[in-house]
Amino acid sequence: MGKIIAVCTSETRGVQKQSRKEALLEKDWGIRGDAHAGHWHRQVSLLSAEEVAAFNAKGADVRSGAFGENLVVEGIDFRSLPVGTLLRCGDVLLELTQIGKECHHHCAIYEKMGDCIMPREGVFARVLAGGQISAGDEMTVEPRTAPLPYQAAVVTLSDRCASGEREDKSGPLVAARLAAAGFVVVEQLVRPDERELLERSLIRLCDQRQLDLILTTGGTGFAPRDITPEATRAVAERDAPGIAEAIRAASMRITPRAMLSRAAAVIRGKTLIINLPGSPRACMEGMDVFLDQLPHALDLLRGMPQDCGR
Repeated sequence: MGKIIAVCTSETRGVQKQSRKEALLEKDWGIRGDAHAGHWHRQVSLLSAEEVAAFNAKGADVRSGAFGENLVVEGIDFRSLPVGTLLRCGDVLLELTQIGKECHHHCAIYEKMGDCIMPREGVFARVLAGGQISAGDEMTVEPRTAPLPYQAAVVTLSDRCASGEREDKSGPLVAARLAAAGFVVVEQLVRPDERELLERSLIRLCDQRQLDLILTTGGTGFAPRDITPEATRAVAERDAPGIAEAIRAASMRITPRAMLSRAAAVIRGKTLIINLPGSPRACMEGMDVFLDQLPHALDLLRGMPQDCGR
């Protein structure tokens, strides 16, 4: 059980938030009047009061809201909780959607201290049920009554699609197929064939959003800028070669050019990453190979007991 120490808001982004006595949280929006509210996954930001106190002990001397956080809560180690955790505060129900964040530019706190805790300790949530909250209110972790639906992202790799020269047809098709299979597709990205950019995107989706599955499309061939397999392997913690091998084997029955595919399948944390080809038809043929096997694979990654016998 935790206790809300401070409720903070700001009308504009990129500035420190101000403490309020209370705030109204609106379903699928966030805190009324706060600049970060909206129809997205980072509606409310939270920090553990213990982390703020430890940082201040180093001489930071920051007040509540200085990191841009909405809620400072005592007694809950947010960083240890997985995405999908439910937090109850009276009528308000929050669902954690992201752990940590990317720091695109150094804030005044970092300039002073050479460090900032928000990128690694801050967490983000969306509002499932709204209501009024105030400093001093209790917050508890509420058990889920049903497993979190499988969450996925689709990343299209194409210089021409990223520049707007060509329409991305493969990404939306892959996302629609996943949605029809019961997945919640939380992000669809289009990126140029840049290895460092893809690596950063994969790391964020795996570590911060803690997705079950990431499917990439494009960049798996012999062309000089086909870097998807290299970026995928660079972020991997474990290999999952059977999936890529099965796709190539099935594709060889369709076209001998399947032998030119360098696609990879890997695991980072609890996330499975699979490379698909660039063409819409080839993406669907590849998904035909593994889609019905994903629930078993993803449940294993989630640590759910499974009977692997035939």
